[in-house]
Amino acid sequence: AMATAEGSEGREPGSEEGSEQGCEHYRRGCRLRAPCCGKLYPCRLCHDGAEEHQLDRFRVSEVQCSRCRLLQKAQQRCEGCGNLFGEYYCDICHLFDCDKKQYHCQECGICRIGPKEDFFHCSKCNLCLSLSLQGKHKCIENVSRQDCPICLEDIHTSRVGAHVLPCGHLLHRTCYDEMLKEGYRCPLCMHSALDMTRYWRQLDNEVAQTPMPTEYQNMMVEILCNDCNARSTVQFHLLGMKCQSCESYNTAQDGRCRLSLEEQ
Repeated sequence: AMATAEGSEGREPGSEEGSEQGCEHYRRGCRLRAPCCGKLYPCRLCHDGAEEHQLDRFRVSEVQCSRCRLLQKAQQRCEGCGNLFGEYYCDICHLFDCDKKQYHCQECGICRIGPKEDFFHCSKCNLCLSLSLQGKHKCIENVSRQDCPICLEDIHTSRVGAHVLPCGHLLHRTCYDEMLKEGYRCPLCMHSALDMTRYWRQLDNEVAQTPMPTEYQNMMVEILCNDCNARSTVQFHLLGMKCQSCESYNTAQDGRCRLSLEEQ
């Protein structure tokens, strides 16, 4: 089973009891005073959508209570009326939200959806991964600092969770689902993104039952396997050519066709 890297911050607005405040992104009882322009916004995402610059979450120092409108230092509860700004509050990211078992990962540098005990931080990949991937994933240095190869948007701080492919590359979960409608290969390295074994064996039967025309029957071709990187010389077939090393059909022709020795 393919586990996924967890996304940052909130996903869907929660239902904080007694609160009518917040936005489509978070449930919170205060507005942030943007350190860049001094304007008040429900969250950094609302700010970034309205302004032509980005709010630095780490520089936020003031918030305004949504109930009594008191402007004050960033903290979890209003010092004027006692209003709870968020069931969860991080004084590093200045993230206020309903409780989604969030935790701040020091190594990632941001808050993650938890619970914390279900995840570990891979120091080489430099991101938090599901415990089910511990010792069972291919590490790529700082992989989450690369943009998603499908939508070209940030993965590390995205609110959309990431999917870890067998090759170690990351895609947004939503981009991964879209990719599977068009193909099965990682867009970066062409490695199979799924366990294709069952399909390869079906292809074995189709190849066996589909003889090539006479002029192609002794045609040999060099292939390179996208899954194991092995090179093979195999009989040419239009339906696909199987790697002699790992038996994958995820191969590419690597050289010209040539007649077998008997025909030369």
